[in-house]
Amino acid sequence: MTEAADLILRNAEVHTLADPDETHEAVAIRDGEIVAVDSDYEIDFLEGVETDVIDCERGVVLPGFVDAHTHVEALGRQLVHADLSSAEGREDALARLRAAADPDREWILGFGYDESEWDDTAYLTRDDLDRVSDDRPVVAMRVDLHTASVNGVALERLRASLPADDLEYEDGEPTGVVVEAATEVVREAIAPDVEETHELVAEALSHAAARGVTCVHDKVRDSHAPRVYRELDAAGDLDVRVRIDYWRDHLESAIDVGLATNAGSGFVRTGAIKTFTDGSIGGRTAKLSEPYADVPETEGRNDCGQWVLAPDELASLVERADDAGYQLSIHAIGDEAIDETVRLLEDADDPEAMRHRIEHAELAGDEAIERMAESGIVASMQPNFHRWADEGGLYDRRLGAKRRRRSNRFRTMLEAGVPLAFGSDCMPLDPLLGVHHAVNAPVEEQRLSVTEALRAYTHGAAYAGFDEDRLGTVEPGKRADLVVLEASPWEQPERIEEIDVATTLIDGDVVYDGR
Repeated sequence: MTEAADLILRNAEVHTLADPDETHEAVAIRDGEIVAVDSDYEIDFLEGVETDVIDCERGVVLPGFVDAHTHVEALGRQLVHADLSSAEGREDALARLRAAADPDREWILGFGYDESEWDDTAYLTRDDLDRVSDDRPVVAMRVDLHTASVNGVALERLRASLPADDLEYEDGEPTGVVVEAATEVVREAIAPDVEETHELVAEALSHAAARGVTCVHDKVRDSHAPRVYRELDAAGDLDVRVRIDYWRDHLESAIDVGLATNAGSGFVRTGAIKTFTDGSIGGRTAKLSEPYADVPETEGRNDCGQWVLAPDELASLVERADDAGYQLSIHAIGDEAIDETVRLLEDADDPEAMRHRIEHAELAGDEAIERMAESGIVASMQPNFHRWADEGGLYDRRLGAKRRRRSNRFRTMLEAGVPLAFGSDCMPLDPLLGVHHAVNAPVEEQRLSVTEALRAYTHGAAYAGFDEDRLGTVEPGKRADLVVLEASPWEQPERIEEIDVATTLIDGDVVYDGR
């Protein structure tokens, strides 16, 4: 006699997102695992006296989204402190910072501002933030996390530790805008303690579950987050799976304590060793082979961006991590940085077996893409970055039209055979927004189909984390990590970002219910 299911999702449009994609009406789950995917009629035979049933009301069931590039703690800070991500302009951002000032916290903090979408496209400055407070330190982190703005109090307090080359100046005086290594100094100064990290992680993962995310690859540096994840896991309170990608600073410690790529529990696993090579397009610090189109007349800035980690240092890191058996996750945005990263990774012992990754790969050229495909290097990309790639947008201003049109080449990557994984970089964390941008990319020849884009955010991202045998498709034997959408992306491809998540399940347990 067939054992009854614990949970049945029925009256649905179930997409397996396997290759090829198949559609069904119902899913049966037992002990956290998918045991059958079939018609309502066939799945009804698995309903027992104690079986729970969710009527999906013809909603679309997909594998849960795997976000291959997140900063969970930073997202939590954006949710807990001043959220500047939707500020409509400079004055709105400053008003949000004033409103978020907490008398019990010395620092006034805001996260996620994006001046490129304002009428006035200049960064927030020291003078701006002095209007928020002239006696308490104020920090506003830009959306890319490679640039920060500080007020006079914060600048004076941190000045001795800030690398002079990573400050912006006007008439010989710091403007309050800092980039790259100087931004890291700021981040260390405002780092949360363990108690606050618990709060931030809880807020961020709840936010992720509400958007259908069931697994995140979290980029962690000098953070209490790994401890918090493991404490939540031990208590059975973790509602999103976490793959921890440790910063390069932690490599020797990871080796010493025996942390290994893919080691861990069903909910928390060690991932890759993460590093930067260059910066960001928004901060004009991505390393390009040709100058930026709009380099400002400020002191101490390189026309072609900068190396955050010099090529010789990167080579040493790749050799050490690869020899120790770690997957590598390397941030490279500019074409020069990508070329150097590909060169080093393709010479690793077995890049395809280790699934070494290039994060972002925004300005990859034809040769780099071909070599990535040949070596099996994963392209971990963020389709939501297309928000800046419209004609007249940030990338047009920074790069010029020609390079803007050759940014984020998803179609070229896929057709070349490069393993493609999607993530958000928490800009914002919203897979359906990312899928929308991939399907409706500004350059038509780089657009993906709905199925291709969803696969990159499910199976492709699972593959990047060695998880394709348990996550990423709706098939018997896979974990019951599922998302139910209220509408079909295939039926409204030009409005995917408007679709709401009805339900998110992990191991067959409902972790978000928006019905």
